[in-house]
Amino acid sequence: MRPYAVALAGNPNTGKSTLFNTLTGLRQHTGNWAGKTVVSAEGEFVHKDISFRMIDLPGTYSLYSNSADEEVARDYIIFEQPDVTIVVLDATSLERNLNLALQVLEMTSRVVVCINLIDEAKKLGIRVDTDQIASQLGVPVVAVSARNKTGIDTLLDRVAEVASGQNVPRPVPITYNNDIESKIAQLEPMIRQTLGDRFPARWVALRLLDEDESLISSLRAKLQEQPVMEQQKEEISYGRTACH
Repeated sequence: MRPYAVALAGNPNTGKSTLFNTLTGLRQHTGNWAGKTVVSAEGEFVHKDISFRMIDLPGTYSLYSNSADEEVARDYIIFEQPDVTIVVLDATSLERNLNLALQVLEMTSRVVVCINLIDEAKKLGIRVDTDQIASQLGVPVVAVSARNKTGIDTLLDRVAEVASGQNVPRPVPITYNNDIESKIAQLEPMIRQTLGDRFPARWVALRLLDEDESLISSLRAKLQEQPVMEQQKEEISYGRTACH
């Protein structure tokens, strides 16, 4: 059985690299993402006789392709479709960090939210209600201290459950204003006809409405890897025109 693929996402300075090193130890290697100068890091670990391959995505504040780091993180989640994406948040700065978590949840449901630096939060008198956050987001939420290795076993239990399908998260969808929702509803059937169920149609519709040229280029490149009619390829570029 192949190892489960686990992507590690998070803002800079959330302790993401510390978690990566805690889990993979010396069983890791670095390189560069294909066609990018962005450094890539992968590692392996085993939890309860289950093997995992962890991909440490570049630390980013968003996935809106404003930089090479953001494009790499976005493209890996959407195109490689890891079995689980762990989103690492800083327990002392949840409001700022949750923006990235919400973006990931629009891309994939296979998410475990890891609230790191819980020890620092306690020193500041901050209490984190993981059950309430899990209820609001619709995915497992675990508080840890990667530096002190607190909560790591619980985190890996949740990751294994999501990877194996034992736990099927159901992220709570973000609802936009009526104008945006109407345009999403117009685009989604066209996107499904072109891409099938391979990619989340609602998320692609949002990126088309945002005129995300980087994503459009990436999607067209992916479509060219398959025997897709030229007309369908053009719909990716011009499908959003019907909504303007």
